[in-house]
Amino acid sequence: MHAEQVVTVREALVEDAERIAALAHQLGYDVNDVHVLSTLRTRNDDYEVFVAVVPRAGVVGWIGVRARQTLTTQRRAEVEGLVVEDEYRGTGVGKRLLERAERWGRDHDCPSLRLLTNVVRERAHRFYEREGYELLKTEHLYQKNL
Repeated sequence: MHAEQVVTVREALVEDAERIAALAHQLGYDVNDVHVLSTLRTRNDDYEVFVAVVPRAGVVGWIGVRARQTLTTQRRAEVEGLVVEDEYRGTGVGKRLLERAERWGRDHDCPSLRLLTNVVRERAHRFYEREGYELLKTEHLYQKNL
């Protein structure tokens, strides 16, 4: 049976923090359980985290989505992270998580959903394009430690 037939997508629970952090590490996100737990506890109407759960395997993926509006952009939903366990990639889990984020965005009056992806993640790029996402631009990300 394929994961897409048995996957359940739900809001993340504080009990999921350790697993979310472990999955985040697979894609190089530098977070720990304490940070994830704190973030889950401070969610509000403009921010949510969803997890994909497979029987016997538990949480196999997550997606964070935020509603955002700035001086230069209209209100939109933004994916802040999407990770699927290696062995479940290509099984429909990512698609289910993305669909849930899209529904959340519509429910929160966001006319579009935007996401960023690292230029080296070519498999992810193909996935997003298959799901109807259009490449708008490429950017350089700068940071200064304070």
